[in-house]
Amino acid sequence: MMNQPTLSPDLSFTQPFHDNEQIVLTEPAIRFMTELVSEFTSQRNELLNARQRRQQEIDAGKLPDFAPETLSIRQKAWSIRGIPQDLQNRRVEITGPVERKMVINALNADVNVFMADFEDSLAPSWEKVIDGQIALRDAVNGTISYTHDNGKIYQLKPEPAVLICRVRGLHLPERHVQWQGEAIPASLFDFALYFFHNHQALLAKGSGPYFYLPKMQSWQEAAWWSRVFSVTEDRFSLPRGTIKATVLIETLPAVFQMDEILYALRDHIVGLNCGRWDYIFSYIKTLKNHSDRALPDRQSVTMDQPFLDAYSRLLINTCHRRGAFAMGGMAAFIPSKDPEKNAAVLERVRADKMREAANGHDGTWIAHPGLADTVNAVFDQALGNRPNQLDVLRGQDAPITADDLLAPCPGERTEQGMRANIRVAVQYIEAWISGNGCVPIYGLMEDAATAEISRTSIWQWIHHQKSLSDGRVVTKALFRQMLAEELHTIQQEVGEQRFSHGRFTEAANLMEQITTQDELIDFLTLPGYALLA
Repeated sequence: MMNQPTLSPDLSFTQPFHDNEQIVLTEPAIRFMTELVSEFTSQRNELLNARQRRQQEIDAGKLPDFAPETLSIRQKAWSIRGIPQDLQNRRVEITGPVERKMVINALNADVNVFMADFEDSLAPSWEKVIDGQIALRDAVNGTISYTHDNGKIYQLKPEPAVLICRVRGLHLPERHVQWQGEAIPASLFDFALYFFHNHQALLAKGSGPYFYLPKMQSWQEAAWWSRVFSVTEDRFSLPRGTIKATVLIETLPAVFQMDEILYALRDHIVGLNCGRWDYIFSYIKTLKNHSDRALPDRQSVTMDQPFLDAYSRLLINTCHRRGAFAMGGMAAFIPSKDPEKNAAVLERVRADKMREAANGHDGTWIAHPGLADTVNAVFDQALGNRPNQLDVLRGQDAPITADDLLAPCPGERTEQGMRANIRVAVQYIEAWISGNGCVPIYGLMEDAATAEISRTSIWQWIHHQKSLSDGRVVTKALFRQMLAEELHTIQQEVGEQRFSHGRFTEAANLMEQITTQDELIDFLTLPGYALLA
């Protein structure tokens, strides 16, 4: 163990430095990170305050809408700076956490891009965040390998997928690093270290420092990222536009500002992505006080619902008008070992991806390598020899209005749906606080978004005294009763040993707390972070 470097009296680490910390947290890397933190943290804090002010307006009755003051940006002709050669074809992208074995398997999959995730599919313990940076550095250098306990060795194939790093959202702290006594923005920690250690090697092999930016809510947040990127390029004497980003449109406020987000990041952006699970969560959370917008069972909220179909089509139209990619959403299914069940899984994935390809998306997401052949075939058929669908402008569509994007979603609220929400959320929270953010549950590869939808739906049903299809009003008492019963069901499903050695009771307690309190908490990962193993 080595003493931590003290390059700035304002920056401190709460964890000891072992061998891995010394690899990642070198003095030059810390110096660069400190520069970004000192320059951009106060602006980031103001952006978070602005989010709260906007939410208070919506809570008071004002619905989200397109901003009149940025009408000229939406109406004028302009385009983004451009897209690098190795990002021109993004038909199939796989996502997963930055764990060494998963990084190798994802880069070796039959896909174009791997989105290596420090965000929703990683439970960000200090050890996992540091190990993840080392894994990505080794992947970029082509030296990554992993030896399983059974002796099996995993190594990179000669032509791996293109690597894109998803940093954590603006709202998340990195509590193990403090600036002037406060936890630093996790987004700057992830960005600074990945960029610092990898940009030279990436550029040398014809790629570049590419990022996915999550949970964005406004064009002002996009402008903040643009300044972070430009300051970084200047600091390392790189041409403007060297750093490239794809922005996830996974919040309801952001869907009304897609042109503005593209414009604010026009030197650096290459596309937008339909982060549809988080988008559904954001729809619930943003409109939490609007009783007429409460969603039905999660299983009913599919992409053919009018408000989600409008979101997908508006994203495609907006992106393609500006020369940017419109990426489709996640297929979270896991292939089954049962041939009959697997055929049904692949058929559902195929139908979902055919809808995206026909709508004009340039590519899409999968969570498991076993889906790659099915999804590649769909996009190969739709695109033919074209690398993308930038030529699809959806000019035949009627203009998409705020009413289209906010349309209430029909469907039942059932006891079965509520119980399923409880079981999935408790199991996901248990895995997350135990250190695993990417969890197979009932045939789906789940990340934080699923648990967020599950617990916010029930909160909203309780808050507005909604009834189930059998007539019972959803109350705190009914929820607590079901929670106790479903905890018992989970115990039977996972077995006594797994249950007693796990953290299911703590997970259920957190689920109870955040679902019954009067104020809806923004992200379960914030209180969850305090319990993280």
